[in-house]
Amino acid sequence: MDVLVGVDWLTPSLIVLSLLLIIAGMIGMVLPAIPGPPILLMGLFTAAWAENFHYVGSGTLIILALLCVAAVALDFIAGALGAKRSGASRAAVIGALLGAILGLFLFPLGLIFGPFVGAMIGELSTGRPWQQASRAGWGATIGMLIGIVAKLVIGLIMITLFISMRVIA
Repeated sequence: MDVLVGVDWLTPSLIVLSLLLIIAGMIGMVLPAIPGPPILLMGLFTAAWAENFHYVGSGTLIILALLCVAAVALDFIAGALGAKRSGASRAAVIGALLGAILGLFLFPLGLIFGPFVGAMIGELSTGRPWQQASRAGWGATIGMLIGIVAKLVIGLIMITLFISMRVIA
């Protein structure tokens, strides 16, 4: 019985929870239906809490939160920016953004086709030809895919920063 005296059961539980949240967060970086950046941030915060913020303090957590906000912003605007880069009208950019949001409800195909269809509908609503609407749709889709890669990179930066603060301390 003396072996169990003084064992802190909260710390191992928090570590397991943090690992699960980190894994779910990284999955969410790829699947927009899962809010990956906030879940990853919660996992890293939970890991810092498990260690009583000894290695990772408020300064690092603020940087991680800012990176999380950047990743969330990328999630919503990447498709719209891709459409804009392809010379799309304002209506196509708005359509790509709305298509990305509505595409979440038609998982998984909606994630790819939502921005494409939204940009095309927006472009066609301005009276532009199919070719230009198609170019706007492809731009939105490529922008969304670039956004996913950027979110993954931000997620890896967040994890690397967290780990480096542990190693440095």
